[in-house]
Amino acid sequence: MSDSKAAAIVLAAGKGTRMKSALPKTLHRIGGRPMIGHVLDRLAETGVDRVAVVIGAGAEAVAAAVAPVPTVVQDPPLGTAHAVLAAREFLAGFDGDVLVLFGDTPLLTADTIRHMLEMLRSPAGPAVVVLGFRPDDTAEYGRLVTDADGRLLAIVEHRDADGDTRRIGFCNAGIMAADGRHLLSLLDEVGNDNAKGEYSITDIVAIARSRGLDCAVTEAADADEVMGVNARSELAVAERVLQQRLRARAMADGATLIDPDSVWFCHDTRLGRDVVIGPQVVFGPGVTVGDGVTIEAFCHIEGAGIADHAAIGPFARLRPGARIGDRARVGNFVEIKASSLGADAKVNHLSYVGDSRVGAGANIGAGTITCNYDGFDKAETEIGAGAFIGSNTALVAPVTIGAGAIVGAGSAIARDVPPGALAVARGAQTVKAGWAEDFRVRRRTAKPRSES
Repeated sequence: MSDSKAAAIVLAAGKGTRMKSALPKTLHRIGGRPMIGHVLDRLAETGVDRVAVVIGAGAEAVAAAVAPVPTVVQDPPLGTAHAVLAAREFLAGFDGDVLVLFGDTPLLTADTIRHMLEMLRSPAGPAVVVLGFRPDDTAEYGRLVTDADGRLLAIVEHRDADGDTRRIGFCNAGIMAADGRHLLSLLDEVGNDNAKGEYSITDIVAIARSRGLDCAVTEAADADEVMGVNARSELAVAERVLQQRLRARAMADGATLIDPDSVWFCHDTRLGRDVVIGPQVVFGPGVTVGDGVTIEAFCHIEGAGIADHAAIGPFARLRPGARIGDRARVGNFVEIKASSLGADAKVNHLSYVGDSRVGAGANIGAGTITCNYDGFDKAETEIGAGAFIGSNTALVAPVTIGAGAIVGAGSAIARDVPPGALAVARGAQTVKAGWAEDFRVRRRTAKPRSES
């Protein structure tokens, strides 16, 4: 982009009744992020100078979700032109370029936004640039009518189009860029003499041309990029498309996905190089993975950091606050929450480690749990470097196991264990020679019990 200024108006005042949800439509998530968050992220990538979101009355949840981006209220909702005019004060005195986008189009790319602004700033100097696309089914979309030189002549709504116009496959995505010197005056001329009684922003193309101003059109890379999400089924389609993008990016950046279609990323998942990810792995928000990490099948990871060359899974769960050190091992059916594992530490089987600090090289045996919650408060467990925790052990927090200490299998440890010590907390074993065979003989010769 050049040094020219740009602003963006994101329209998010729709009620989204087809979602059948108490949650505003634009706050439904794909890739772990509200749809409108994706739009705002792409605008940030393009370096837009200022952004405002148009919301409906009572949409405090949307305002809170987009903060600190300012919001303006459209009340009542009277169409897209009316929505942009609700931001008149926001645009007052701004003579740069203005983008008009929708909060329910989360797949729009930064490259497309940049290209629209570049066209607006081209020597041809159009007053309006409209984004078009070519869907497989043109359905009810408005058509973009262009001349031989590609200039936009008109946007014709499907209901108003004749047979020839309906055969045009180039459709209006509704997303625009306009010269800020003209935009407000163009919007002020838009009327509502239509079946819906709404003020439609598409009318500014005809108004601009009537003033002798040129209008241009550019095309989205694919139809998915500009799809609006209005129903749960469309939300699922958008999720699928985003996941395809995230998987492709992960592999292009040096990760191996054994079964790409079964791996689910979050919008902010960060992978190092030479990471290997097995089938059916799910990443929630806030995950960072170092170089050379292996994540086996059926793991769920959220809010966790995994250092270089660690091994995770299969069937492991890393919850928020998990920090896995270099070359550490988290094995099958292990859950880690708000805990750190030092370099080369191992928790290989069937264990829960919560609110704990595990030192370098420590080994946590199968079936071990840290008892970190007493019904009222959380407490921490410290396990020193090189400590060995035997299988089926309960560590009752707050408790510290010193460096190099050993805890015998089957113990319930509620007091600190000094470094290098052995701790065993279980009942004494009793052995009665021959008892088992005597028991069996007694049972076989006993009088049968009556059945009730």
